[in-house]
Amino acid sequence: MKKLVLAYSGGLDTSYCAHYLSHQEGYEVHAVTVNTGGFDAEELATIKAKALELGAATYTAIDAVQTFYEKVVKYLIFGNVLRNNTYPLSVSAERIVQALEIVAHARQVGATHIAHGSTGAGNDQVRFDLIFQVLAPEIEIITPIRDRKLAREAEIEYLQSHGIPYSWEKAKYSINKGLWGTSVGGEETLGSRKALPDHAYPSPLTTQDPQTLALEFREGEPVALNGKAGHPAAIIQELETLASAYAIGRDIHVGDTIIGIKGRVGFEAASALITLKAHHLLEKHTLSKWQQFQKEQLANFYGMLLHEGQYLDEVMRNIEAFLLDSQRKVSGTVYVRLHPYRFELEGIESENDLMNARFGSYGEMNKGWTAEEAKGFIKILSNPGRIAHHIENPS
Repeated sequence: MKKLVLAYSGGLDTSYCAHYLSHQEGYEVHAVTVNTGGFDAEELATIKAKALELGAATYTAIDAVQTFYEKVVKYLIFGNVLRNNTYPLSVSAERIVQALEIVAHARQVGATHIAHGSTGAGNDQVRFDLIFQVLAPEIEIITPIRDRKLAREAEIEYLQSHGIPYSWEKAKYSINKGLWGTSVGGEETLGSRKALPDHAYPSPLTTQDPQTLALEFREGEPVALNGKAGHPAAIIQELETLASAYAIGRDIHVGDTIIGIKGRVGFEAASALITLKAHHLLEKHTLSKWQQFQKEQLANFYGMLLHEGQYLDEVMRNIEAFLLDSQRKVSGTVYVRLHPYRFELEGIESENDLMNARFGSYGEMNKGWTAEEAKGFIKILSNPGRIAHHIENPS
C-alpha cells in the first residue's frame, strides 16, 4: 500500500479525504493534526477516534502552538500586520506552520504522498502546495476535493452513503480556530451583501461589565497580563479567554485571493486585534517617526507574502531581522478597556516613552527652545514652498 500523510482537521473536507483515500484509493492513510492553538486535549481525542473510524491507519497530533508563535505570530505583532487594515492573517499564518510540520512528519514516516482537503478555489491549496513542492518535491500531492471538483453537499452524500452520519447543518459554517483567531465561512460570505448571523460566531457575548486590562510588552513581545507573567503564546490565549467573552474582534474581511478573485470571510480575533492595537500604540510612544514609517512599509509587504504562501523566500528572513531589531525599545504596559463588542486603549506606561515632558508639552509649553528659534525654524522650513510659489507666481 502507498503510504500517505493526510493533513486532517476533523472537518467535512478532511473527513471525506480520510475515508475516500483509504477505502476507494487504497492508500495507507496516516492522519495528522497540526495544532496551532485551535484544539484542546478532549477535542484532539475526539478527532483521533473519528480519523481511525474513517479508515486512517494511524493518527498523530502535533503541538505546534509555540512553533507557530516563534516562527510567525511574533513577527505579525512586531509589524502590526493587518491584511487590508482589517484581517490579522489568522488562518493564512497557520497554514504555513502546518505545512512545514506535515512535510517533516511525512519524511519521518516515509510517506510517498501528502494529501490535504483544499478546494481549487481558495488560498490554502497554494499555501500547502508551495511549501510541499519546495521542501519535498519528491513527494506527490493528492487533493481529492480539488481534483474531483466536489461540492460540500456531494461530500456529505458520500459519507452518508457509507454509513457515516454528517448533517448539512453541521457543515453550514466552516470554522478554523487557532492561536491568532478564528475564521468563519458560510453561505453569507459567498456573496457581498449579507452579514454573518450572531450564532455563526463561536464566541457568544457572555460578559457585559467593562473591565481594564494591563498588557505588558518586553521588546515587542507580550509577556504579562494583569501582572501575571507567562510565555507570549500563553498570554495571547489568556487574553482571548477574557476578551472573547465580550464578543470582541468580529468582522468580515474582503480581499484579493492568491488565485486572482475577490474573497470574503468572517472572523473573530479578540486577542489578536487587542494585541496588535496595543503594541502599535506602544510603538507610537517609543519609536521615531522614521522607524514607524519604514516598519509600516516592510510589515505590509511581509504580511502580503505570508498571506500568499511565500514564507520560504529569503526576503522574509531579511524583513524579520529588521522587525526584530526595531523592537529593542518597545517595552512597557498598555491599558485596555473591554466593553461588549469593542475595546478602547486607555494609555501606556514605559521607561522609553518619547512623550517626555522635559522637552515640552504639545500645544502647551515649549521648554527646549525659544520663541525666536521656533520662528527661525519655521522660516527655513517654508523655503521650498516660498521659492516654488515665487517661480510659479512671479508677480
